[in-house]
Amino acid sequence: MKRRLMLARLALVLVSCAVAATAHAVLPTADKPIRTLYLIRHGEYVHDDKCDEYTGCELDSLGREQAALVAARLKTMPITFSSLQCSPMTRARQTADIIARSFPDLTPVRHDDIHECTPTTHRQDIMDGLKPGEADSCDAQLQVAAARLLVPATAGHDEHDIVVCHGNVIRWMVCRVLGVDPQAWLQMSIANCSVTIIQVRADGACKLISFADSGHIPWERTTYPGVTIKPQDRVVR
Repeated sequence: MKRRLMLARLALVLVSCAVAATAHAVLPTADKPIRTLYLIRHGEYVHDDKCDEYTGCELDSLGREQAALVAARLKTMPITFSSLQCSPMTRARQTADIIARSFPDLTPVRHDDIHECTPTTHRQDIMDGLKPGEADSCDAQLQVAAARLLVPATAGHDEHDIVVCHGNVIRWMVCRVLGVDPQAWLQMSIANCSVTIIQVRADGACKLISFADSGHIPWERTTYPGVTIKPQDRVVR
């Protein structure tokens, strides 16, 4: 009896190991086609007030490295991406161009509605620093972006879209998906070249799969908006 019990346990262990060996991460699925958005915040960039106000500054060396790392992350996914789009700002365009090197079939398409802007927030100190009507204009712009992006797949099969844009845009979009006050977007922080995944079902319902995932970037190479860490302070503990 004891031997039979031991053999049964051994068989269970072997089956479990076999299943584990063949398992791999997959996104939630459904019977009907799903649109999955991969929102990428651009890489770290040069901070210089002399850069063009609309297009902004270019990526710095760290930002280019971060873009290559997120490209490698996307490349490892067992997914055929449908499109690659980006903001017209230089830092987003350059990030998208680096990603495109890993996906020869994708050509970055620019969209003005995902240009960086500052939407309305509960933070009065932020609102006080904006031009009259600036936040309202941004709110309207992001509503247009949401109406374009947060829609069901239309090709009759699953669609996977890479969207390279900005921290404010992504955080506002996450609030929209979660159905929370969009003015709460500043309660989140998002790393450069992190991945935020949103799915849109056939009935239009949205689900946040992951937010600001930057596990592909070593800690000492990770940067966040509004947080300046000198290289010598980037100590891995």
